[in-house]
Amino acid sequence: MVDTRRSVKPTRKRRKMQRVTMMDVAARAEVSPSTVSLYLRKPDAVSASASEAIAKSIEALNYVPNLMAGGLAAASSRAVSIIVPSVRNAFFAETVATMQTELGKERLQVLLGHTEYSEREEENLVRMALSWAPAAIVLTGLSHSNATRKLLRESSVPVVEIWELGSEPIDMAVGFHHEQVGRSAATHLVQRNRRKLVFLGARLQEDKRAAHRAEGFVEEARKTPGITAEVIKHPAPSSAEVGAMLLGETMRTFPDVDGIACSNDHMALGVIFECQRLGIDIPGQLSVVGFGDLSFSAASNPSLTTIRPPGDLIGTEAARLILERIAHGGERTPTVIDTRFTLLHRQSS
Repeated sequence: MVDTRRSVKPTRKRRKMQRVTMMDVAARAEVSPSTVSLYLRKPDAVSASASEAIAKSIEALNYVPNLMAGGLAAASSRAVSIIVPSVRNAFFAETVATMQTELGKERLQVLLGHTEYSEREEENLVRMALSWAPAAIVLTGLSHSNATRKLLRESSVPVVEIWELGSEPIDMAVGFHHEQVGRSAATHLVQRNRRKLVFLGARLQEDKRAAHRAEGFVEEARKTPGITAEVIKHPAPSSAEVGAMLLGETMRTFPDVDGIACSNDHMALGVIFECQRLGIDIPGQLSVVGFGDLSFSAASNPSLTTIRPPGDLIGTEAARLILERIAHGGERTPTVIDTRFTLLHRQSS
């Protein structure tokens, strides 16, 4: 009789890998564990010779710091939670990149989340961030759910609201007034002798900052006798396609329009493309103003008059406030930094 059962070869028992600890790094570098800890948090505070020895030890041992363990001991982690409306938006990308560079100098790590303009999703992200005991939380804008405000006000975590100024901040705020952006665009068009004005907006029901720009535009334009100003909007996210579509609707509804401001440069680019297709002269028949000063704005034909928000400055100032709060502590006091903005006059107006 043949035994058809397969024989099983004895296997070696897999050896459990030992986690490299800070003590191992310190022993190899011939320094104290507290010096390694200081190096990981504030490398500039450690002597050059010790820094070199620790860096070589970390590389040789392939050491990965357990930042959460250190965070629990110090009641906060080395992570800064940054929450933006959209990771596809070039405006916010510049700010996040700048913050990451500045915070990284002090070994703070950035955790990025995006809400797609949903206050409910922002609330979920804030709850998650707080559960990790972050060093700070950065929110975009001033519009948040009541639950989000309550969570943050009852926490001791430093909070910076970026890209918008207006009502009193939860803690600190860095940005500019979007109503003033709209007013600036309207004033520019009126000064160019434009009398029939329209603001083209996308997703204004969710993008509160763009909605504020539209409100400021209309209010400022209507201050001048003989000037009309309207808003035409679309619920979809902004794009060149939506800009072209809204220009077509504008020409049907307000055929005598001679000045247009757009919620951003993507929309304005679509307006320029559609004007070229329809044979509308820019700026002879129609002046166009955008917002954002994106990379194509100066190179479009005609070059786009636009308003430049200081995304890099916002990131630098927000990081500075966070680092100062971490270094010095202290109670929350409303801190507001107005970065302002710049109108760039080009060929489209």
